[in-house]
Amino acid sequence: MNYAHKPDPVDVLIIGTGATGATAAKVLTESGLKVVALERGPWLKPEQFSGDELKFLNRNYIWPDEKLKPRTYRPDENAQTVVRRFSPTPNLVGGGTVHMSGWFPRAAKSDFMLHTLHGDVPGASLADWPITYEELEPYYTKVEWEFGVSGKGGLNKYEAPRSKEYPCPPMPLSPYGKVFHEACSKLGYNSFPMPQAVITKEHKGRKPSNHSGFVQQFGDPTSGRSSTLHTFVPEALSTGLLELRPDTYVREITLHKDGRAKGAIYIDENGREVEQEASIVILACGAIESARLLLASKSNLFPDGLANSSGQVGRNVTFHEYIFAIGLFDKEIHDPLYGWAGSYVNGASMEFYETDQSRGHILGSLICASGLGLPVNWTFPGRPTWGKAAKDTDRELFNHSMKIGVLVNDLPRETNRVELDPEVKDAWGLPVARITHTAHPNDIRQGNWQVDKNIEILKAAGASKTIPVYMEGINGNTCHEQGTARMGNDPSKSVLNKWCRAHDVDNLYVLDGSFLPNLGVNPTLTIMANAWRCSEYIAQVHGKGLDVAVQAR
Repeated sequence: MNYAHKPDPVDVLIIGTGATGATAAKVLTESGLKVVALERGPWLKPEQFSGDELKFLNRNYIWPDEKLKPRTYRPDENAQTVVRRFSPTPNLVGGGTVHMSGWFPRAAKSDFMLHTLHGDVPGASLADWPITYEELEPYYTKVEWEFGVSGKGGLNKYEAPRSKEYPCPPMPLSPYGKVFHEACSKLGYNSFPMPQAVITKEHKGRKPSNHSGFVQQFGDPTSGRSSTLHTFVPEALSTGLLELRPDTYVREITLHKDGRAKGAIYIDENGREVEQEASIVILACGAIESARLLLASKSNLFPDGLANSSGQVGRNVTFHEYIFAIGLFDKEIHDPLYGWAGSYVNGASMEFYETDQSRGHILGSLICASGLGLPVNWTFPGRPTWGKAAKDTDRELFNHSMKIGVLVNDLPRETNRVELDPEVKDAWGLPVARITHTAHPNDIRQGNWQVDKNIEILKAAGASKTIPVYMEGINGNTCHEQGTARMGNDPSKSVLNKWCRAHDVDNLYVLDGSFLPNLGVNPTLTIMANAWRCSEYIAQVHGKGLDVAVQAR
């Protein structure tokens, strides 16, 4: 087929420039490989970011437009499908690292071996990782030091062993963090400052900046918060070996006659159809979109979707539903908490992360103290939305409330999956991702037990009133997409091998959260560390010639 434009082939084609795509671009270009990176969204500059709450939260400045890029959802295959804002992720160079508040904890050692620990759980699809914490640990350190992460090793007494201290000291205590730490200490629970992708001292030419509550879902106009837009992307560009093409929408992955990946067909910013060929193709689109793209890339060799001989592409997806407990503090007794001052999040605990069967569930959750949101969009059950009642509520409660949130460590289920919607199309005429998901009963028990425990902590902190926000199901209210192309040693039960290379396609890799069999903490640091690990492998093996990689199977 003749395309409007067909650039010269390159060594590596990366689709997506968020946490993992930019990490791969940095490692591969610094290894001497020529890389083209395609990004669905725009390439914004720091001066285009600000603390404008309406611009970022109400007008979706960096978020996908649901009319152009919808997703659909149903709880099970017999339920009606609805168009829904489910696990939205910013579409721009830097991806989710641009909007995140920067929670950067490492995985626990138990995360790598949940099947060994718990066996076959009815209704779930637990699997051990094909790698260990010890194999990934050096890459955690590489990312923390190159990216610029603040924290203090040893304060989290449940943290797995680390080989090096954080490059920057922890963020100063916010009012929420102070209240949280004091209450945990009173109850005998371990707490620690959340490691964050924020520099607190000069690091690699970047200078720290005032870190306010206007951070969650906002782009940072300074270089104080670490995003790949500010760090790994410019570092890769400085090698002269990265060509970054924003505003490009990939339609499908193409194949050679022998079944190896050939490249991708995409629509460029001028509406032209372009084919880019490469020796290696890397998907880094996020677990939902990478699964959608694999399933859309059908051929005679892969009639059920690319790299899907196992039938596992899109399955076992998890999302980390975020729920919380709210505490109200009497303003006559307690100092204001000032939701706009200091870090959005500060105090954290993994006291309840490991399994304790006496609680009535397996697994546990990371918890963290934070505000209820920013002035226009703050969250409070039953809060009036307009008029004098709304203003009175804002004045009375905004500066005297906080929440302790829970990241529900949800169990993977093979029936929870991402597919191509047979009816709904996006603005480019392509099938959108349809998410089918029903929470495992263990998820509900785990999450709601933790909300009750968080209420206990808030009461110990002096809250005069507490309000639980319990979990009823997975609503896709985080950007933590995991598990749609799991890695494993058995090609019949997994999509990728331990290097995140597709079992079915020797030169195709998936480096975003799709590879995760499971993970209970925020995934960004872990998927970046794994992308670095796998990119080193790609550079060492494929950099010597593709034949070496094929022989290495």
